[in-house]
Amino acid sequence: MTEFPDILLQVLRRAERVAALTGAGASQESGLRTFRDAQTGLWAQYKPEDLASPEAFARNPKLVWDWYAMRREKIREVQPNAGHYALAEMGHRVPHFTLITQNVDGLHRKAEETSQVSETCEVSYPILELHGNIQRVRCAECGMYADAWEENGDVPRCAGCGGMLRPDVVWFGESLPRSTLEAAVEAARTSQVFLSIGTSGMVQPAAALPFAARNKGAVVVEINLEPTPLTEKADFLLQGKSGEVLPALMQAVWL
Repeated sequence: MTEFPDILLQVLRRAERVAALTGAGASQESGLRTFRDAQTGLWAQYKPEDLASPEAFARNPKLVWDWYAMRREKIREVQPNAGHYALAEMGHRVPHFTLITQNVDGLHRKAEETSQVSETCEVSYPILELHGNIQRVRCAECGMYADAWEENGDVPRCAGCGGMLRPDVVWFGESLPRSTLEAAVEAARTSQVFLSIGTSGMVQPAAALPFAARNKGAVVVEINLEPTPLTEKADFLLQGKSGEVLPALMQAVWL
């Protein structure tokens, strides 16, 4: 069994307000390629910026739609991993828990819906998807969400205004949803413990969240395979895969 510092275990047992930030590393263990690593095969000829920006969608909406349709299909083939489920369990054990993610795959929501603890506990927790969710689709014109659409060889159209549908994700050049970002900042600033999990610490504004937590007195814990800009400032570094570290940490703290 993984050994953890006693003081960290004590802090987590006492904590009433915990926030966790996850990045691409949290989903890689489910078999998902990172955004840039997905540029393989047919898509290797394109730069990610050519497939994920308002300008790219205006220039060639079918290309962009097909790229995201392919990625949605890949996500449907995978399941949440042990790290996702450990966070779901933490969410039901900590009185005030907020899960913040840079990932658009929706696996945290799926873990919450399918975890064993969710079946026996009605209490839920906020999942803040900073960059959106690839499984959701909305109109590029009026913003209305679409529950269903037809894949008929062209970009599907909005049932309301007839505009083209697009994935509900944040593209290059777009701002993060203001209310989501504000909620994430508030969760970081009011947390007693902040977990930074599988994120490079290079993408703003998410990268600033653990520092915002630290500046307000939170204990900052980094779980990662490689050092990041946060590493030297974190109170604890748990080096390893989140799918291995998080379940072991949960067991050490609460079981």
